[in-house]
Amino acid sequence: MRNPRLTCLRPLQAIALLICVPGPVLAESCFAPSRPFLPSDSQAARDYADIIRGDFEDYIQDIQSYFRCLDSERARAFEEAREVSEDYGRFLQLVGD
Repeated sequence: MRNPRLTCLRPLQAIALLICVPGPVLAESCFAPSRPFLPSDSQAARDYADIIRGDFEDYIQDIQSYFRCLDSERARAFEEAREVSEDYGRFLQLVGD
């Protein structure tokens, strides 16, 4: 007879194993852009307004790309987790659990 407590731990063990064991590095690396610098001195802000404006516009474009990257990686990770869950189910059937 199986211990019900141990049976419910198996999915948790599988998740822990997936986290600890490195797999193929197919995941996308999403890097957040650096915040643009805004000088506290109003004269410096005026003197470098064109550069600062460009930095902010670049940041806005880069953060949008970053969000798209995160969305893509999230979708990929969910699909991978679904596939791994199915693989684990097949494994349990193979070993008779």
